[in-house]
Amino acid sequence: MAVLKPGTRLRSAVCTTEVMVVRAPKEDVDAHCGGAPLLPIAEQRDESLSPAESHTGGSQMGKRYVSAGDDLEILCNKPGAGSLSVGDEPMTLKGAKPLPSSD
Repeated sequence: MAVLKPGTRLRSAVCTTEVMVVRAPKEDVDAHCGGAPLLPIAEQRDESLSPAESHTGGSQMGKRYVSAGDDLEILCNKPGAGSLSVGDEPMTLKGAKPLPSSD
């Protein structure tokens, strides 16, 4: 577990996913991709590893993902086969805010 800060870039240990933290809580966060903890962007991943069977939902480039408590928000910069989660709880796609009416 690590304390994440906005602007921190991370990569998956098991797939090609790369993300950037947009919003994070002040306490430790157990952020995962493909069932394995996210690594700092400078660390190389082990090419022989693959996402866990229960975490193969994939991640989409340019999409924002939020945790169930809405305290962690991550932007996907590079897609991959692993799905993002906090611990074992999956993160969900953040929906677009509706535009105000132009009446």
